Amino acid sequence: MITWSDFADAAPELAAAGRRLIYQRDVGEAFLATVRDDEPPRINPIYVAILDGHLLAFLARSPKQGALVHDGRYALHTHQDPAAPSEFLVRGRVRVVDDPAEREPAAAGWYFELDDSWTLFEFSIETAVLGERPDADAWPPVYSTWTAEAAAPRA
Repeated sequence: MITWSDFADAAPELAAAGRRLIYQRDVGEAFLATVRDDEPPRINPIYVAILDGHLLAFLARSPKQGALVHDGRYALHTHQDPAAPSEFLVRGRVRVVDDPAEREPAAAGWYFELDDSWTLFEFSIETAVLGERPDADAWPPVYSTWTAEAAAPRA
């Protein structure tokens, strides 16, 4: 699993820009896209956090939570500021975090009160894309892409 820390070590400028866009409203926010079987993708706004080198989110029992448990694939896209509409996207797979030693520190500092019905997910970073636009008139965006596959050393 490629953690946020692994990604940040491999692509520090891209990770710094991604962190800035995730936290552009002081709390970590993004849109989560999930898939399951042959159903259409689901897209929902969620709170996320980068804690101790891991990209995390707590999700309540819901179709999106069920899709992540069942399938594991995700895409996460930041919100856009209309005045400076840069965007950041990561894709990969999730890991359910059920070890209390990992869960409790994340829950202690979360944005809202949690109980045991909330599932903690860690998002692996397999692909990251940054589209930079300094203002609404700048088109097209300047894209930077990082993939774990391309960054892996060749044997």
